[in-house]
Amino acid sequence: MKENNNKQANNLAGRHYKAEDYQKNDQVSSGLATTHEQVSDAYMEGEIKAGIDNNERAE
Repeated sequence: MKENNNKQANNLAGRHYKAEDYQKNDQVSSGLATTHEQVSDAYMEGEIKAGIDNNERAE
């Protein structure tokens, strides 16, 4: 039983984002898709204080 739990944990921990995660309904895929979108938005903004969803921008 413990070995089976370890295999499941390793499978979850080893998951990486895939484009199909946006269409899947499981919790892990949803979390990966959301995190990917947040990182992508912050990267495109180009700074730590991302202003994509904020009305106020740093001057």
